[in-house]
Order: sequence, then structure tokens, then C-alpha cells
Amino acid sequence: MVRIKLARSPIGTNRRVRETLRGLGLTRVGCEREIKRTPAVEGMLRRVAHLVVAIKS
Repeated sequence: MVRIKLARSPIGTNRRVRETLRGLGLTRVGCEREIKRTPAVEGMLRRVAHLVVAIKS
């Protein structure tokens, strides 16, 4: 499991980045989710790495 938080606003990013964030369940700045670590999720996190932070749990 990986816990992530949306730290920066996706305003000004392209559509694919915004859709990736929605797919991860991150809708607002400060929103946190705990997601099962899979290859698909790892790829999504690489795409939005500049907007999210990992939270140690």
C-alpha cells in the first residue's frame, strides 16, 4: 500500500495529468488516499510525481 497526498494544484496541467489524478482518487489539494501498489499505480504516480507527495504511515 502507498499513501499519497495531492500537494499542488493541477491547474495549468494537461488533460491526461488531470484524468490520472482523478483515476487515483485525488480531487482536491490536500486530499489523501491509500492505494494498493501495482504496476499500473506506479506508472500513474510517475506521471503526476510533481503534484503529489508520499506520506509515511
